[in-house]
Amino acid sequence: MRLKDWDYNSDGMYFITICTVGKKHILSKIRVGGGVLDAPFIELTEYGRVIDEQVKIMNDIYENINVGHYVIMPNHIHMIIEIKNAGGTSGRPSPTRENSLISQYISTFKRFTNKKCGIDLWQRSYYDHIIRNETDYMEKVEYILTNPAKWRDDEYYSKIL
Repeated sequence: MRLKDWDYNSDGMYFITICTVGKKHILSKIRVGGGVLDAPFIELTEYGRVIDEQVKIMNDIYENINVGHYVIMPNHIHMIIEIKNAGGTSGRPSPTRENSLISQYISTFKRFTNKKCGIDLWQRSYYDHIIRNETDYMEKVEYILTNPAKWRDDEYYSKIL
């Protein structure tokens, strides 16, 4: 659901979740042990490494869009995408989610990662949440940082390998 009257090209931060096709576990594995206090950690697969590299490449390419925090889980990725100095639409009708900078960014991200991996990795759509204030932002950062430790309780968890 889009936020009514929200300009999806305006400066702001968005919490984005993109799932793999069929929620297949192809991006990473959650491992326990060998780390600080044996905390769960992420081991990226070959596809996960491509995705990680693509996030970094796109951060270098886009001047007004940046992914500051993200986590590549076994069957999805969470990202906080920031749009800055975009200028909005200045009096024109607000763009919908489908034709916004966010959707263009995600479309490019999906297309490039699919091409580099040689398969269709991603579900058709994605989940977005507009981050409205500092508290909301900190909650989303905390969610990203702790997501590997809470994998079995994650709404996207499945036993499908």
